[in-house]
Amino acid sequence: MHKNKNVYQSILNNTNNGVKMFGVLIDPDKQNVKELLDTVKLCNNSAVDFFFVGGSIITQGDMQKTTRLIKENTTKPIIIFPGNPDQISKYADAILFLSLISGRNPEFLIGHQVSAAPLIKKSNLEVIPTGYLLVDCGTTTTAIYVSDTLPIPHNNAEIAANTALAGEYLGLNLTYIDGGSGAKKCISTSMISKTKAAKNGPLIIGGGIRTPQAAEEIYKAGADIIIVGNGAEKNRDLIKEIAQMKTTFNSLRTTSLN
Repeated sequence: MHKNKNVYQSILNNTNNGVKMFGVLIDPDKQNVKELLDTVKLCNNSAVDFFFVGGSIITQGDMQKTTRLIKENTTKPIIIFPGNPDQISKYADAILFLSLISGRNPEFLIGHQVSAAPLIKKSNLEVIPTGYLLVDCGTTTTAIYVSDTLPIPHNNAEIAANTALAGEYLGLNLTYIDGGSGAKKCISTSMISKTKAAKNGPLIIGGGIRTPQAAEEIYKAGADIIIVGNGAEKNRDLIKEIAQMKTTFNSLRTTSLN
């Protein structure tokens, strides 16, 4: 089976070189086979860097079938974004080993991780330690409800920056700040810029991104990777639009450096 290795190293190399990246989140509960294949085809024909697969709760969907279908139809890396310890698949290339450091629920800080660790060890997945921060973006998302944690207030950039820095000191070099599925608004640019200034590792931003203009502002603020899920489910053209914007953004940056 084809496997992409060193996914984190490629993320780190791009981050260090100022190259912005774009990932599309696939929730197995929210796409049937035809919709999934259409999305994969669109991503293959666009400047999408990664597929992320996972969801806070998967009730109707099939994690294994979804990941296998993506793997059979793309050469792009597949990264699991797990909502619980059961969301592991040998068809993926890597898994974000998440610790919900914005909350104080021990199950999401270390409990689920202990349960998942031996399963991941058997899977041959590349493990990417990730500090995960949930932010209040205007609604109680499924992730907030399921994790039973208080999100970081939308206007408190300093708490987010300090939390991400603490995570980095703990060895969680990759930081993922998320508004959650169905977020009413994006993570604020001030939170992104303060967090990026506080830490060294790659920064992922997700939640509430529904236009390429919003994505561009997030890149400008310091995000290294943007993740779109819910917005792309409702408007698949958003994938192509953000991918085109990302390509232009990167080429303009390269031109300005030369």
